[in-house]
Amino acid sequence: MIHSRLSRILATMVAAATMTTSPAPAHAAGDAVSRVEAYLNGIRTEPGRLREFAFDLPKGADVHAHLSGSVPTRGLLGSAMRDGLCVDTTSFVASAPPCRAGQRPARDAATDLSFGDDVVRAWSMQGFTPGSESGHDHFFAAFGKFGAASAHKGEMLAAYASQAAAENQFALEVMLSRQSGKIGELAKKVGFNPDPARLRERLLAGGAMAAIVKAAREDADADLKEMRAALQCGKEGADPGCALPLRFILQVTRTSAPEVVFAQMVLGFELAEADQRYVGVNLVAPEDDPVALRDYRLHMSMLGYLRGVYSKAHISLHAGELASGLAPAADLRFHIGEAVRTGKAERIGHGVDVAGEDGSAGLLAEMARKHVLVEIALTSNCQILQVCGDRHPFAAYREAGVPVTLVTDDAGIEHTDLSSEYVRAITTYGLRYADVKSMARAALDHGFLQGRGLWRAPDDYTPAPECAGTPLGGASPPAACKALLKASPKAGAEWNQEAAFTAFEDRYDG
Repeated sequence: MIHSRLSRILATMVAAATMTTSPAPAHAAGDAVSRVEAYLNGIRTEPGRLREFAFDLPKGADVHAHLSGSVPTRGLLGSAMRDGLCVDTTSFVASAPPCRAGQRPARDAATDLSFGDDVVRAWSMQGFTPGSESGHDHFFAAFGKFGAASAHKGEMLAAYASQAAAENQFALEVMLSRQSGKIGELAKKVGFNPDPARLRERLLAGGAMAAIVKAAREDADADLKEMRAALQCGKEGADPGCALPLRFILQVTRTSAPEVVFAQMVLGFELAEADQRYVGVNLVAPEDDPVALRDYRLHMSMLGYLRGVYSKAHISLHAGELASGLAPAADLRFHIGEAVRTGKAERIGHGVDVAGEDGSAGLLAEMARKHVLVEIALTSNCQILQVCGDRHPFAAYREAGVPVTLVTDDAGIEHTDLSSEYVRAITTYGLRYADVKSMARAALDHGFLQGRGLWRAPDDYTPAPECAGTPLGGASPPAACKALLKASPKAGAEWNQEAAFTAFEDRYDG
């Protein structure tokens, strides 16, 4: 039953990607790249063929995806119907039964299609037109409306993994929250201390944090068990999503009280030390929220301190997800720089307001020098911030040599997918095949999978010495290269992507 429900969800997600073409004959690798470039140039004005090209393109990974926002909205509505939830007819907030006055059973959407459409519009950006409510406010309000319908994380992970595999991704990174209630209780019991060392000491004392870490690891166990069941992993006909390595990034709610924010950060760092499935932390919730603005520098200093204490957790930060009018002008002058320099961010999510940062040119040069990747979410930034096309700093980052990759942010709410983000980038910015190939490689190069990468240096797509001189992605790598691939999940995923690039270039080389 779970698998059949999942199939219906996935059918919605991939309905636009059913076209096929016959493979082209293989040519030499160098010739193939130039021929793919020529093919791309020939289809730029043909939406169907361009979509097919982008869908088939090996795309590394979507390294900026929130689990709760990544599932198709009608899939969430299906969960609400199955769980017997109620939906407020004015606010469209889902809640547990019994239904009260002013609410309707979610299952009414099965027979009242207009009601179902209203729910989907309230829970997503589908059909949204800015008016009395901005895209920013509508987007962030959606999470609170469908929250009760997002309880089945394992099934959500299954839908996410299946879609990623179908779109030719080779690893999974997903942001989610864990044990928020328990960590909040602990933080409030401990209280705030401006000395992060003392505050961490208090949080770790008495074993309460250790118990929360244990519970979060058990959450992962349960979710992955449900996910694997939904994908039929280990059985004949298993979904290809079963084969993708999956890693979690713990969400830290930046609008919470300082002691709660710090406790969530500590949980993320502790989890990364204890469990290789957890690889990092990220701050979530509106960056322009008054509390988030007030505590921004404090949050960065907390992360900087924890970076010096722990060795394993990575840091990727929503920073610069701002535009004029959303926040005081002063806040548009330092958020990205503070995230890079004080918060020790290895990746920046969005980075939309970089042009307004103090010393913007110097910051861009610093990010390029430090290899700080920017996670570019074109659809999200256009819908939420109304920063689109030439107003977006995508081209500025690339011109400055800052590594970038394309991401979805919240594909379900935004009604997009990673292939659509590549189509949008190719169409809007005239990208060449070499550009999109580099961005797809960058996703894994800067991804948080453990191990050495396939490349000799960051953003230098020359093979590491062990794998030099052999066809990348080939079936019979030399012994030293084989040892690297076996020891490193990251190198293994990158090798698989290179094999897919070879097949892709054979198919589209003219």
